[in-house]
Amino acid sequence: MSQRNSKSAMLAAIVSAAALTLTACGNDGEDDEATGDQDTQFLTIATGGSSGVYYQVGATFSDLLSDELDSDSSVQATGASAENINLLTDGNAEIAITMGDANVQALEGTGPFEGEPRDGLMAIAALYPNTVQIVATTASGIESVEDLEGKNVAVGDVGSGVELNAQTILAAHDMSYDDLNADFLDYAEATDQMANGHTDAAFVTSGVPNPALTELETNTDFIILPIEGDGREKLLSEHDYFIEDVIPGDTYLQSDDVETVGVVNHLMVSSELSDDAVYDITRVFFDNLDAIHNSHAAAEEITLEDATDGLTVPLHPGAERYLEENGVTVEEN
Repeated sequence: MSQRNSKSAMLAAIVSAAALTLTACGNDGEDDEATGDQDTQFLTIATGGSSGVYYQVGATFSDLLSDELDSDSSVQATGASAENINLLTDGNAEIAITMGDANVQALEGTGPFEGEPRDGLMAIAALYPNTVQIVATTASGIESVEDLEGKNVAVGDVGSGVELNAQTILAAHDMSYDDLNADFLDYAEATDQMANGHTDAAFVTSGVPNPALTELETNTDFIILPIEGDGREKLLSEHDYFIEDVIPGDTYLQSDDVETVGVVNHLMVSSELSDDAVYDITRVFFDNLDAIHNSHAAAEEITLEDATDGLTVPLHPGAERYLEENGVTVEEN
């Protein structure tokens, strides 16, 4: 995808630095010291809210792992990115889906990881872009990000990738939670509150279309707020993990394309898994892309060719081996 390719080079420094950190964890500097020996017998996939794309992709992948590797595999509904990273690094999940910006904050020890950076973050592949969709009820009169001031706004679960996005996007528009009434709601709760007239707007960062918004449009008129102008340029210039994105016309109720930004999703894996285990997990994922694509329309953008575009953490050696064997160029760190 051209959107992701345009950002890949700028992320190389982050990935390289993270790889050095991982290598340093080994006693003798060998790459295999950074990974463990856990097999595929038990695999928990940390996803997101049960109404979101992460959960649908994760549930399909879990079934595939059970069928093809005879794994005791389960899918776990979570608050998404930040919680998923904690589950991975605490040993409570083996696979997770996260957004690239949350990975960067975890490596740096910023945001919800303030002062507590996470080591050992590894990816299987880059997935599809999560598109930032800021929606507002027509009745609210909101037409721009700046119009959110003083309104009741759902900003995602506490510590979720959506909430991290909300903070960053508001800051790019010289705003913060102090300027609005922030409600920490997941997609289903946010859209229910919008339909009931208790919430004016919501941040939804996901694949397009988002199921909760598709449901909302059946009973509530809403618009998509553009991210454009100086705010958009600030996001793209100051944060390498953001990419240019657009919500196509007729996705929901709007007839025209809406400019916005996106963040590439990552399929993450525990560094405690062995190289052979992750090779097999990666093989199951990419050998069954048709099933993954059928899990949700947003997943149709996942391709083997784009598996390394926009990565913000190093690949697990097992995943790297599979990708290289299948013709994917993996840059040396």
